[in-house]
Amino acid sequence: MAGQSSGTDSQVQLRQLRPSFASRFKEFFIRHLQVFFYSLGLLSRTPFSTLLTAAALGIALALPAGLYVILDHAKQLSGDFDSINQISLFMKQDVSIQAIKRLQKKLNAYPEIAQVKHIDRAAALKEFQENSGFGDALKALKDNPLPHLLIVFPSLTHNEPAQINRLLADLKKLPEVDLVQLDIQWLQRLYAIIHIAQRGIFIIGALLALAVLLIIGNTIRLAIENRRSEIVVMKLIGATDSFIRRPFLYTGFWYGLFGSLIAILLVNLSLLMISNPLTHLSSLYNNSELFSLGLMGISTSLTLLLSGCMLGWLGARLAVGRHLKEIEPK
Repeated sequence: MAGQSSGTDSQVQLRQLRPSFASRFKEFFIRHLQVFFYSLGLLSRTPFSTLLTAAALGIALALPAGLYVILDHAKQLSGDFDSINQISLFMKQDVSIQAIKRLQKKLNAYPEIAQVKHIDRAAALKEFQENSGFGDALKALKDNPLPHLLIVFPSLTHNEPAQINRLLADLKKLPEVDLVQLDIQWLQRLYAIIHIAQRGIFIIGALLALAVLLIIGNTIRLAIENRRSEIVVMKLIGATDSFIRRPFLYTGFWYGLFGSLIAILLVNLSLLMISNPLTHLSSLYNNSELFSLGLMGISTSLTLLLSGCMLGWLGARLAVGRHLKEIEPK
């Protein structure tokens, strides 16, 4: 009984000596915070080389990011893609206004259609008289030759060429419709160009991401070689690999962060530089908003920052994991 009591007391004492989860987490957080600023201090000692490395990373990250932003603004440059795939339904001459209203209400209930706009034949004739230059000649006509028109705007979830083709086939079957008009070949070419551009940006981004990994990996390798003797001493006194690795990982993180910030700056400066020529071009079309380009959005900027930091950490992790094993005390 005395032995069991002594064993129980020893277990209780060990539990009391073992640090709690909160204290362990606090210690973990403090250690990482110290290394976080320590690695930043190391970079601040060599500002010129740090700036050169970060600038190289920024240029590599800015190219795919800039292409993505330009492609994202391509809707404005082309006059808004969503308005290109509008479908014109020319009604038969004998269809009444009431029948057209019923058809408009019916089409608005389609899940593939976002909106249906009715253009009255009288309003269409008046607009044609004002804009065509044949106003006097048209006034000589006894009857209005223009039919009623319904403009169908497909929904954003059904604006792919294949979906538009299916919607066109359904609209052509309507008994009230005389003619369905849409330049589907232009739409198919447009989406093909967009898909090619997206694939190209993905390939360029992947290649430049690999370049970022190589740049950071080589930079960390040089840092490890410069501190080889220090690493040997640290291993001799019992430092673990994770303890030695930690400053280099945060160094890669800082490089990725600085490179991302430079990339955001370069992209926004490039957009500002081309904004004036685009504004001048838009003025030639009498539309000041057609070619308007904005700066990088918050979500795009945050994605670029996160990607840069992750690439920096990954490049450092790969370099440290390989070269740290080669340094062993003799």
